[in-house]
Amino acid sequence: MNIRLIFHLLLCSVIIYSCNDKDNNYYITNTSKDFVHNVDQFADLAILRYQVPGWDELTLKEKKLVYYLTQAGLAGRDIFWDQKYRHNIEIRVALENIYKNFSGDKSSEDWKEFEIYLKRVWFSNGIHHHYSNDKIKPNFTIEYFNKLIESTNTDFKGEAYDVIFNDADTKMVNKSKGVDNVLESAVNFYGPDVTASDVTNFYSNLSQPDPEKPLSFGLNSKLVKENGELKELVYKLDGLYGNAIKEIIKWLKLATEVAENEKQAEALKILVKFYETGDLKLWDDYCVAWTKATDGNIDYINGFVEVYNDPIGLRGSFETIVQINDFDMSRKMSVLSENAQWFEENSTIMEEHKKPNVVGVSYKTVNVAGESGDASPSTPIGVNLPNANWIRANVGSKSVSLGNIKSAYNNSGSSGRLKEFVNDDEEYRLEIKYGALSDDMHTALHEVIGHASGQLNPGVGSPSETLKTYRSTLEEGRADLLALYYIYDPIIQDLGLVENWKEVGMTSYDGYIRNGMMTQLIRLNLGDYVEQAHMRNRKWVCEWVYENGKSDNVIEKIVRDGKTYFNINDYEKLRVLFGQLLRETQRIKSEGDYDAAEKLVEKYGVKVDYNLHNEILSRNQKFKGAPYSGFVNPELVPIYDRDEKIIDIELKYVNSFEYQMLNYSEKFGFLE
Repeated sequence: MNIRLIFHLLLCSVIIYSCNDKDNNYYITNTSKDFVHNVDQFADLAILRYQVPGWDELTLKEKKLVYYLTQAGLAGRDIFWDQKYRHNIEIRVALENIYKNFSGDKSSEDWKEFEIYLKRVWFSNGIHHHYSNDKIKPNFTIEYFNKLIESTNTDFKGEAYDVIFNDADTKMVNKSKGVDNVLESAVNFYGPDVTASDVTNFYSNLSQPDPEKPLSFGLNSKLVKENGELKELVYKLDGLYGNAIKEIIKWLKLATEVAENEKQAEALKILVKFYETGDLKLWDDYCVAWTKATDGNIDYINGFVEVYNDPIGLRGSFETIVQINDFDMSRKMSVLSENAQWFEENSTIMEEHKKPNVVGVSYKTVNVAGESGDASPSTPIGVNLPNANWIRANVGSKSVSLGNIKSAYNNSGSSGRLKEFVNDDEEYRLEIKYGALSDDMHTALHEVIGHASGQLNPGVGSPSETLKTYRSTLEEGRADLLALYYIYDPIIQDLGLVENWKEVGMTSYDGYIRNGMMTQLIRLNLGDYVEQAHMRNRKWVCEWVYENGKSDNVIEKIVRDGKTYFNINDYEKLRVLFGQLLRETQRIKSEGDYDAAEKLVEKYGVKVDYNLHNEILSRNQKFKGAPYSGFVNPELVPIYDRDEKIIDIELKYVNSFEYQMLNYSEKFGFLE
């Protein structure tokens, strides 16, 4: 019998349940309209589950495709763990060994704190907080930890052991002004001695084979120094992460055999070649083929994609999202794609920055069937890819809204926190009535219209070259501003997307200002600056319109009974301000104006008013809901006949975060 299978069977008895017990707590059986989304809560985190509507309506071939693509994503899970920090996997192995083998007092506060620490590490795919990038501090002593190590015969020492308690590598990604952002970041995209100037000099000496179609240098590699010389370690079959990539390729080849159409199959074949070779030209070829493959019920994201975890925005984190089309919602929202050119022509950006032809923007609402890497446990709610500007301009892009993820978020919380921070009953009424719809519309406009809009001036380098550490937050803010400009416009009602454009727009404006000015601060420790790209963009957008609308009292700061509120007095004038800021943000991107980007972000998006922050945290203390949420994935279990052929894929909803994390480590720990 396979050793991994033996260990997996033993694993089932390590936790507190039995794999053979039909009433065990690994899974839930309630899949009705009363589906329970909440799984667990600890520290500042909530674990949810998402439902997969329509699974049983898929054909066997479609189920196989989803299963193979999901397995391919999970096979690369450890890549992301290692990308985030060089000691993450070694630390995880040690912590999990303690968790599985400790037989002492599990009712003590120390043990409970150890469990929370492990869960936080699982959630963040490493020892740095998934959002703040700060190193997670354990709330147990080093003496207690040593006892755990000794009692479980855990082999754990050296730098990986030391870093849990010391002051080294405290920030995974450091985007602070005035420091060497590469050298001061613990993220494992670079060797510990590589500097920002090293990176700049290395890539400035590389020539693009085709300047009109620039390759994404650095996207799929780690940059290190060997004997004083800079060298790329490329992610590929015979290179860095080869063991995991071998498994990814295995599952992608199986997926190719059950592809829904030739375009889908061709894209998968190119993706396999990319993983085999690490050739960035093949990555672009794949992105083009993937973008054109718009038919079929199943789609996916797989690869080294988003660059948020790189302090200078070059290197892609591994991620996968496997998607099933939601046909009804996709039909309703495809109208945005069909009218993308109208939105471009009627936006506030300068004429020379508008695209003459917005090409191939496809938009779908999908239901997630599985996620991994940078998309799990914490997941986006919408995605627009590919990221290469030249592909967006010449071929187009795909935008998706993750419908069942948004539904899970909307159905897992309570209204208590909302009541605390809205200014009046009307703001509360609008949010209750239109909040979910306005969020859907904002996401759709952000992804389809926002990211597709605008063009660079001739001769201007890519944003990663020109805007550097500000690239990501400027791009997300620019897309937000497009969405904000058009969500308060009769066009969305004329297109049949809403029944009351004005109230939907008012709801969106209220929620955006409330979040950007106040409620997102719940996610920060008192005294912290804003680091995360999306939080920064919401803050600099809100702070800019607040300051520039003061003369007309567009947004009023109200202090009542010692509590701060922000009330919008003039929605029409606020829309004008959003349009003005959109124009300037697009100019910054189109011209590659680094100084203006730095001024905008540093002035409005980074520093936090200490007194306001303290007040917000105090007001939030009475609410039990966690500020961050993530998900366990459903488990896809193949059913075989006597000839070992798959005759069905069963979907099970997981009820234990611990079980899934341990199961993933055992089945997909290819880099341990």
